[in-house]
Amino acid sequence: MRKKNYKGRCEKRVLSKCIGICRTYDALQYAYADLLEENEGVKEFQCNVALSTEEYTTDFFCEMENGDVMVRECVLRKHLTKPMTVKLLDISREYWLKHGVNDWGVVIDEE
Repeated sequence: MRKKNYKGRCEKRVLSKCIGICRTYDALQYAYADLLEENEGVKEFQCNVALSTEEYTTDFFCEMENGDVMVRECVLRKHLTKPMTVKLLDISREYWLKHGVNDWGVVIDEE
């Protein structure tokens, strides 16, 4: 999750399954976008989807081939114990649960 108007370094690229331009802000997001692109179960996905009631965005919103929806948040392992990270993940999880998304998860980098 990031603020809607995040001003950090951004890599823009075009992926066939991504709706619009795929904007990634770190190596973890970049690598996960590649995984989604290669995953045959993923029909299409969006990056950095704005939460309508908050000032933040969700990293990946994916529509699967079977019609289900999957949401993933990318978090660096070193940030997992930070209180703000925990708060933002809770906001995201609660938001998507209220919108009927049950497949919500966190993507973490390797050690």
